[in-house]
Parts: sequence; structure tokens; C-alpha cells
Amino acid sequence: MKKAVWILLCCSVIACREPKKADQSQAIIDKAIEVSGGFRYSEARVSFKFRDINYTSESGASGKTLSRSFFQDSVEVLDILEGGVFTRNIAGKPVVVPDTMAVKYANSINSVHYFARLPYGLNDKAVMKRYLGESIIEGKSYHKIEVTFQEEGGGDDFDDVYVYWFNKVTYKPDYLAYEFHVDGGGMRFRKALNERYVGGIRFVDYLNYKPVTEEISVYQLDSLFMENQLELLSRIEMEDIEVSPGSYN
Repeated sequence: MKKAVWILLCCSVIACREPKKADQSQAIIDKAIEVSGGFRYSEARVSFKFRDINYTSESGASGKTLSRSFFQDSVEVLDILEGGVFTRNIAGKPVVVPDTMAVKYANSINSVHYFARLPYGLNDKAVMKRYLGESIIEGKSYHKIEVTFQEEGGGDDFDDVYVYWFNKVTYKPDYLAYEFHVDGGGMRFRKALNERYVGGIRFVDYLNYKPVTEEISVYQLDSLFMENQLELLSRIEMEDIEVSPGSYN
């Protein structure tokens, strides 16, 4: 009887000492944000060019203000997403945009800024994290973490599934994959490259891949990448990056 009690106590102590997988995922993501820019993400004004469109993010009265600007028929178009509200100005004047198009434009702006600011957004309130284990990609060891979203606060694409691979030495997300459902749905796998720090914030470009068949799982894309079973779709490159320091100086 005493032996059984002793074994039970030992198991309890070991269980308490072992970090829960959810806690492990959170600690890894916290470290990834710290080494990639930390508090600078929330305090700096960031601007960059992506596919000939200028993007800017900065803190505003309603929280983060995300915008993009481009020229259409020699006229400047400015789209702003602030506090979840989308507005469009053409030639400096506000215009009415149908709700369906406003949602589409807002999602597009949010998506570009989301990827540009990774891994910062992985601590948003709607994010749910799950540790999937360890992986080896191109000879390096990675923590593999699933990211999904609660319906409340998770946006229109709350049912998308993301997988991130965090380098076990640097804690940086060198690879990511996601499964999306808009526009017919699909899967993508991205490899980060051309890492640089501007104003203390990490920025990367990506090689963007897709599977040759949809009859697989998003969780398998790292294995398919290693087997050369993914098709290269495009290079995702950010240009003219500028970071204006906030109050952290």
C-alpha cells in the first residue's frame, strides 16, 4: 500500500514538473516575438511596398491603423482599416464602398499586414495554440505548432488552420503553412528568406509553395517540401521598408 502511494506521489510530482503542451506553445511563441521585435511591434510606425502597393501600420486612437495606397488611372486610392472599420478615399475624398467589397478589401489589407508582422499576431486574443511535436527540415530542428482561431474575434477567416515551424535554436519561424477556405480554398507552404532587421524589427520574404494534390493534410506539408512534392508559386517580397521609432526610444 505504501509503495502504491509512493508511486502515485512520484507521478504527480513529475506531471507537475512537465510543462503542458499549451504552455510550451505559448512560451515558444513569446520567445519568437521577443527575438523578432518584441514591444517595437506595437509602438513603431511601419511602412513597406508589396507588389507596387504601399502599406503602413501605426498606432491610432482606435488601436492599430492599417492602410494601403496605390494609383489607379493616375489617381491615388487610400484604403484605411481602423478599429475594424474600412474606409476608402480617392483623390483625397471619401467614397462609398459596397459592404461586400469593403469586407474583401479589409481582409486583403489585414492579410498583408498579418504576414508582414509575424510572429507578432500569434498572441492575438482569438488565437488558439497547440504543440504538435518536433520536426527536422533541411537539417535543422523545429518546434511544430498549430494555430487556429476562435470564431469570436477571429475574423471572417476564423476557420483557417496555420502551422508554424519555430527554429529550436533561434526561435524564429522559418517555415509556415496554412489551409484557407475562401476563393475555392487550398493550402500553402512558405519558406522564409532574406531576413533583415529594420528599426529592431525582423522582416522576411517568402518562397510560396502549393501542394500538387489537395488530397493531403496541411500538417504534412513539411514532409512534402522535403520530398520536393510542392510547386513553387511565387516569391513574396517586401521592399522599401521603413520603421519610425515610437515611444520606446
